[in-house]
Amino acid sequence: MNSDKGSPLLETRGLTKIFTSRIGWLSRGVKQVRALDHVDLTINEQETLGVVGESGCGKTTLGRTIMWLTPPTSGQVLFEGQDTATADKEALKKLYHETQMVFQNPYTSFDPRFTVLKCVAEPLKTHTKLRGEALERRVRELLQQVGMPGDIMHRYAHEFSGGQLQRIAIARALATNPKFIVLDEPTSALDVSVQAQIINLLQVLQRELKLTYLFISHDLSVVQHISNRVAVMYLGKVVELNDAKAIFDGRARHPYTQALLSAMPTVAKEFRQQRIILQGNVPNAADPPSGCNFHPRCPVAIPFCSQAEPILDDSVAGHPVACHLVNDRSNQ
Repeated sequence: MNSDKGSPLLETRGLTKIFTSRIGWLSRGVKQVRALDHVDLTINEQETLGVVGESGCGKTTLGRTIMWLTPPTSGQVLFEGQDTATADKEALKKLYHETQMVFQNPYTSFDPRFTVLKCVAEPLKTHTKLRGEALERRVRELLQQVGMPGDIMHRYAHEFSGGQLQRIAIARALATNPKFIVLDEPTSALDVSVQAQIINLLQVLQRELKLTYLFISHDLSVVQHISNRVAVMYLGKVVELNDAKAIFDGRARHPYTQALLSAMPTVAKEFRQQRIILQGNVPNAADPPSGCNFHPRCPVAIPFCSQAEPILDDSVAGHPVACHLVNDRSNQ
């Protein structure tokens, strides 16, 4: 894990994404799903920000919106201080060159009709002038950089295991020499032993190439291993943000974070926490609860929690937490 922190490389300010769909076949009514709700994050150079939460909390939407694969409804994404929504053509070209994404399922990340050479070479053809032998040489170098032999270039995706394909996907992401990579659950579809290999590879590449990661995962043990800081999301909002060491050393303050941590499997008996069982499921994002979104499932909620929405405040806990009880706002 790289612990060096430089200046901010990427920021989100009030980032919001609302999906709209019609209700029924004949109805003119629409429903709105607030997948992201005013998310403010800062990612420093050469650090890894882990993003965790249950399925449906907005993790993947956050990654896709940052990469502009899903345009935001409102808010800003700033890369090196440049607002990506107002960037001109040249700035956007630079942005696409310096930001990349690795997706969750390696089997759906590749066109089965294309060879490895064609898949990895595509961004090189778009962003560089490499062609012919020079292009093949660069693809071979990229494959070797991620631990794959260069002579696999003329094979197809179905000929590889999931771990091998994910290495190839990482090689493709490195093709443009990016500064920032969104990793959307890059190990969740892999065996445990292969997960460790991919995580170690990502850490080596980060040190060697001075990369910055946004690492999205539901696996807290993986996030603990690779992240410098951790953002905990619930129903489109960030509810806690802190250093990874503090989060996993028992200094998490939000009840939702504590519940997630209590579900982490551990072999050592002395590190096992009393399991906190959350009642019910994540609420419908199209009809969120009043006040704190988490209050219907929170084991320590009080009546005030259903009346007012908590803000992400760091004045009491020493790090940003969105909880009335932690920030002592229930009596104000």
